[in-house]
Amino acid sequence: MSERVFTIRAVGHPNISATHRTTMELTKDDYVTKRGDCIVGISSSAACADLPEWLRQHLTSGGGVVIELRVGDFTFSFQAHGDPRLTLRSERSIVIRRSDYVDDRTLAVRAEAAARDVPREMVALLRRGERLVVNIRPVQASEEALGRRV
Repeated sequence: MSERVFTIRAVGHPNISATHRTTMELTKDDYVTKRGDCIVGISSSAACADLPEWLRQHLTSGGGVVIELRVGDFTFSFQAHGDPRLTLRSERSIVIRRSDYVDDRTLAVRAEAAARDVPREMVALLRRGERLVVNIRPVQASEEALGRRV
């Protein structure tokens, strides 16, 4: 059985700072202001409303995901969790949260990382407008249990 992965493509922008302590965001907007300190990518190829049905079902049943960011030769991965309260309705953005807060833009909660945790080498490349690839892979319950023990 092949492993399912949903891939989102975005690009960086000179105003990306990625310093927010509790959230990380991708937006379909083609710009970011200096106040958007949680944004790691703009001109995103997807928002919450664009997720495939298999991923929507996994997330809204509370399933975990591994989120992998790739910029240039750098990769950064972390786990987050779905929640039955997710609506996944936003047509403009995706937000990953450390907290349990949910709104239409929320993709996942209880994340192990936020924007400030993205390696600064990756952020420097994003500030130069480099391409960002985000891979979202569902995690099975047995993998989640292993992740918690390590």
